[in-house]
Amino acid sequence: MLTRYASLRIAQAEREKPQTAQELADVSRALCVMMGAASIEDAIVEADALLIASRRTTGRGGGLSLAV
Repeated sequence: MLTRYASLRIAQAEREKPQTAQELADVSRALCVMMGAASIEDAIVEADALLIASRRTTGRGGGLSLAV
C-alpha cells in the first residue's frame, strides 16, 4: 500500500490526471483507515514505524524510512 501511494504521488507530480488523483485519494484514505490515522502524513509515520518494528523482530536491518 505504501509503494502504491508513493507511485501515485510520483505519477501525479509528473502529470496531473483526474484518474490518478482519485486513485491517490482512495489509497490515502485506505492507509489512514489501516493505520487508524487522521491524516496521510500520520498514517505513513505509523506504517513506517510498523516496518521498522518488523525489521527488528525478523532480524532485517537497514532500509530507508518511508515517512514523508
